[in-house]
Amino acid sequence: MAIFNKITIGIFILSMSLCSCGDFLEETSQDEIKPSTVDDLRALMYNDAYPYLFSSGAYLELLTDEYTCNGLQNTAYAGYHENGAAIFSWNPEMFDGNETFPTDADSWKIYYVKIKGCNVVKDYLSKVYGTDADKNALLGQVLFLRAFYYLKLVLTYGQPYSGTGIDPQTSLGVPLILTMDVSDDYPVRNTLKEVYDQIESDLLESANLLETYYDPESAFRIGAPAAYVLLSRFYLYRGLDSDMEKVVAYATKGIEEGPDLTNLYSFKANFGNKGIYDTDVSKEALWIYGFPTYQSGTYYTTTTSGNIEPYTVSTNLLNMYDQTNDLRYQSYFYRLTDTSTGLTFPICSRKVGTSQKNYGDRGIRIAEAYLNRAEALAWLYKSGGDDAQRVQALQDLNDLRYSRYAQNTYTDVSITDADSLLQFCHDERFRELCLEEGFRWFDIKRLGLSATHTYVDTEGNQTVYTLKSGDLLYALPIPYTAIERNYKLVQNPR
Repeated sequence: MAIFNKITIGIFILSMSLCSCGDFLEETSQDEIKPSTVDDLRALMYNDAYPYLFSSGAYLELLTDEYTCNGLQNTAYAGYHENGAAIFSWNPEMFDGNETFPTDADSWKIYYVKIKGCNVVKDYLSKVYGTDADKNALLGQVLFLRAFYYLKLVLTYGQPYSGTGIDPQTSLGVPLILTMDVSDDYPVRNTLKEVYDQIESDLLESANLLETYYDPESAFRIGAPAAYVLLSRFYLYRGLDSDMEKVVAYATKGIEEGPDLTNLYSFKANFGNKGIYDTDVSKEALWIYGFPTYQSGTYYTTTTSGNIEPYTVSTNLLNMYDQTNDLRYQSYFYRLTDTSTGLTFPICSRKVGTSQKNYGDRGIRIAEAYLNRAEALAWLYKSGGDDAQRVQALQDLNDLRYSRYAQNTYTDVSITDADSLLQFCHDERFRELCLEEGFRWFDIKRLGLSATHTYVDTEGNQTVYTLKSGDLLYALPIPYTAIERNYKLVQNPR
């Protein structure tokens, strides 16, 4: 990778500033080494476009009902307590620099750096030697990745597309930067509609290219089934009535072309050492990235000092499970013991086992396709009354749940009321997709949910905070670092 250091550094500087680039060109263009072959460009893509050993989004979990605050019971945890304080209490100034601002919470910088990597690869494709098939394989991957990052950005910093009172044609999304070409212009925020339209265009083209030109060699690379499931996620999050049929269609393609669900009981004896993202015991991961959540260390530590940590998984989430038979209760959480009480507390995700040091527990799993399809079918059943859609939605939910329960313990769920079926879909998403990919935060936003947190300060004082349905903070504040570098960025109201 050394030959690409000049390009990598340039991408990093340009993406963090998102502003005038004339100085950057003067300083680096003379000794920049450019890729000349598809192989060069592929190596650059793996380094600068793919999210290898990538950490972002764990802070979104603190915004949800997935976590509770226990205060500071051991001064060894003071840094973790402080790192999460402003986020957990929905402080409108959480990213203004006045409060502790962990680097992994700067999604703006993190994702735009990767978007620039995608654009460099895309723009160089016509300039390097190689076959059209190889170039199209790369293009399919970087279009997927660019769409993935933009979806993350707009879900984080924009209001929900179909939210109450939201006009996607005027409500602000994020700046669309679609080329590596530099300019003296400062980018402005595009509308939600413009951003979502671009994501849709990139994903549709990506899926076609990947289907035709690329068969990934492992779950660490993007293939067509992952693109189909991401399309189903995109249409579910956009949430238009006309999108529900598309959710069903693309989730179905992902299920048909992707792997089977993993039965958790098949590796129950290895819970802790193995997880749902471990490819030697589970085949349902279509794409894997990042590194184990339990190694992140920003809001919790896995080397306990003997007391309960400042933030632990909420009883609200834990009580969603059949704690006897639903194996997710045992498998999905990393636990530590409070030596003063002897009680064991889940503190974070353990969807990849502790034996895997280079695996992430982020990505796309086939389980999501079942959930996306079930919810879309439930919406269609509610609006049209077609009982076949209700039956299929229940089949998807029961198939997923059967794979998560202890052997010979699961009984199929049967629901006839449309609203009850939809609520069950949302509850099952909470159980299955918890502490993963920011799903719960994005679901809270798109479903217009409220949430309540009780923050416990260092002195043990409790303060109750409420995030109301439709709150302005559904669109998180843009970090002050981005605002300082680009005077044309309009901050979100709060």
